[in-house]
Amino acid sequence: QLQLVEIGGGLVQPGGSLRLSCAASGFALSNYLIGWFRQAPGKEREGVSCISGNGGSTNYADSVKGRFTISRDNAKNTVYLQMNSLKPEDTAVYYCAAARFTTVQAMCVMGKGNYWGQGTQVTVSS
Repeated sequence: QLQLVEIGGGLVQPGGSLRLSCAASGFALSNYLIGWFRQAPGKEREGVSCISGNGGSTNYADSVKGRFTISRDNAKNTVYLQMNSLKPEDTAVYYCAAARFTTVQAMCVMGKGNYWGQGTQVTVSS
């Protein structure tokens, strides 16, 4: 069974950090681009960051550039999103997705994904 599971959400104060993990089972993550997306209440889903299969290409939303870092460990079949300097506007449900035959930019902008995780809540509040 092909599955993506997000781990690491929670409540953090403004300025704090969290690291999200996206773990895959049932398929080799190295064959896929992986993207992180988020959806806040009442807002459309947006692409946060995407990374190519070998990690050589990445894409970030302007709102997170310089604060978030995407990385992957294909040996562990896991992709990470390190989130620093968190702001209340980063509050959302974060999802990871896997896609093939696209680019990191297209995946993030168009929200392409063959497989999706169930999401993890990130709340930034004092």
